[in-house]
Amino acid sequence: MGDHNGLLKLILNHYRNTKQIRSLEELRNESELFPGVKFRRWFCMPAGVALQFCVGSVYAFSVLNKPVDEHVDGMISNRTPITFTIAIALLGFSAALMGPWLERNGPRKAALLGTSLFFLGNLLASLALYLKWMWLIWIGYGLVGGAGIGLCYIAPVSALQKWFPDRRGLASGVAVAGFGSGSIAMAKVQVWLLALVGLPSTFLILGCIYFIVMALASFVLRSPPPNYQPKAMREIEQTKQNSISVADEQTLITDLKSVDFRLMYLAFLANIMFGLVLISRFSNIVTDIFGRGKDEAASVVAINGGFNLAGRLIFSLFSDFLAILAIFSTLTDTKAYYPFLAAMWILTSCYGAGFSVIPAFLSDKFGTYNVGACHGVILTAWSTAGIVGGIIFTLLFNDLNDPENPSNPFAYNVNSWWLLAVVVVGWGAALMVTPTERDQLVWRFFMCRHETPQLEGSNKLKLEEVQPVQ
Repeated sequence: MGDHNGLLKLILNHYRNTKQIRSLEELRNESELFPGVKFRRWFCMPAGVALQFCVGSVYAFSVLNKPVDEHVDGMISNRTPITFTIAIALLGFSAALMGPWLERNGPRKAALLGTSLFFLGNLLASLALYLKWMWLIWIGYGLVGGAGIGLCYIAPVSALQKWFPDRRGLASGVAVAGFGSGSIAMAKVQVWLLALVGLPSTFLILGCIYFIVMALASFVLRSPPPNYQPKAMREIEQTKQNSISVADEQTLITDLKSVDFRLMYLAFLANIMFGLVLISRFSNIVTDIFGRGKDEAASVVAINGGFNLAGRLIFSLFSDFLAILAIFSTLTDTKAYYPFLAAMWILTSCYGAGFSVIPAFLSDKFGTYNVGACHGVILTAWSTAGIVGGIIFTLLFNDLNDPENPSNPFAYNVNSWWLLAVVVVGWGAALMVTPTERDQLVWRFFMCRHETPQLEGSNKLKLEEVQPVQ
């Protein structure tokens, strides 16, 4: 009983204690990028993009499904996609577990640890392919690499949300855009390297390149000093009259137990499940159902990464999913290739949009103090979608798919039906999240003419007469 209570206290303390403590010497050192060059917050943006670009290559993994199957098993065994599912599962769970640790130790240490794990994962995958051991690919790229991806995903997001309280939407969009852009380039690069040097060397070469780029980017990341505010925000006069408050800083446990966080979790889960499940099979759909070649499938996956990137930079709504997802089975049944690609790319942009919106939304709802930890926990929805969605999809697919007629889309269509139901539930959850007072301010700005109140706290706007856009 005592051991049980001790473990519970340890876990609670891990999630309650999220404050980073730095000495004056550490703060002085972090005020410079390197001796003689003053650090500026904008340096974090390209560093964050570089980190997420490298780990975003996981989205291009589907182009390797068939080559890895044939290399290890001598046939299309459909065992390789399990690697992607494991990697996404570990991504979310490592982010949730290490989020509080990131807040206590800063984004640099988290990014360096994630970089090392991702590098090790690629090395193990290379060794596994040389030995033709599928289980080692699952452990290497899936477990170890996935854990590294999770840390490198939340580290730049946490840093940028703190450095840019005046531009949270831009910060979150840029931070996660790199993840979407990684699959654009790497889908083609992996196919090119595969033909040039073979599978084992492909993972070895890319792993080394990733390590160099990610290590350099990690050293740039850091948290702002205590009570940091950008110059423009410091100049805004505080007033108590006609004020509304932005999210007060609360304990992490309080944030996680709130109804709004649970609704956001459900909405985020629904937003990403369809895209996540289909992205891992996109290359297979193009080659099997529509009879296209491997090179064209790689190009399609690369373009899909572009729409993922666009969605992360441009806001999308859950309602976009409903109409497009509903016609998925019609497009595959009729073998309408180009309309199918258009539908998939639009769905992918909506999928990407969820990732860019959620960090800024968490900051507005719960403050920046715990954003890294909250973001880490909500990313377990990513893992849940990968595990639950992947298992259900695979079970149905294996039961309904006709190996002698791989072009029959029935197995994919059945999966699209239950995924549509999940999206509808998530859309309802999103509508039930309590709007922030910032949201209400924007709504009133566009809907009526009135005196706009000031935002009080970490984000403030000068009291003025706001005119709606004519």
